[in-house]
Amino acid sequence: MILMVSLQHTFEMKDLGSLSYFLGLEVISTVDGIYLSQAKYALDLLAQARITDSHTESTSLEPNVRFTPMDGIVLDNHTLYRQLVGGLVYLTVTRPDIGYPVHVLSQFLLTPRTTHYAAVLHVLCYIKGTLFHGLYFSACSSLSLQAYSDADWAGDPTDRRSTTGYCLFLGDSLIFWRAKKQTFTARSSTDVEYRALADTTAEVVSICWFLADLGASQSSPIDFL
Repeated sequence: MILMVSLQHTFEMKDLGSLSYFLGLEVISTVDGIYLSQAKYALDLLAQARITDSHTESTSLEPNVRFTPMDGIVLDNHTLYRQLVGGLVYLTVTRPDIGYPVHVLSQFLLTPRTTHYAAVLHVLCYIKGTLFHGLYFSACSSLSLQAYSDADWAGDPTDRRSTTGYCLFLGDSLIFWRAKKQTFTARSSTDVEYRALADTTAEVVSICWFLADLGASQSSPIDFL
């Protein structure tokens, strides 16, 4: 409250009360913590794709599937594919579980094909079955940082590059995640893992600096898993 009064003296602003909805992001605050979701935004995506039946998927992507730029037939209209993938990119704000498939499908925006579009519909059907999944930040969580890192080897069948995936937890709360194709083609699985670990370490260092600025310095070694 003191901060709000101070800001009002400096900036022209209004107090709209507790945040509950902003740009498709739904916020539920309790004494135990904060829950973030994008259920309404996800419903709008489903309506845009005209998914109205009760069919859902248990996974965001078929296991061991690999896509190439030559799969299927070129779509007559690329616009819908690009709109849906763009919407899925924004949905990853609270849905880290679709981060990898969205990363993969974003690589075919230039010339999407029927196989790629079918995969987008698969992701949307998965979202329909997990509509209220989101992020929860507990008020009782510890402030110890943990990092998880992994990578495939030559997972892309076109350029044989590998994909790095990592996420960071502050106590029980997930605060950062990324799935990204590596810049260079690795010669071995060991090289891939070292590159993934290096990227994760760089992010951990940045987060540690940020936490230190907030007065939550990490006094113990960071757990890498």
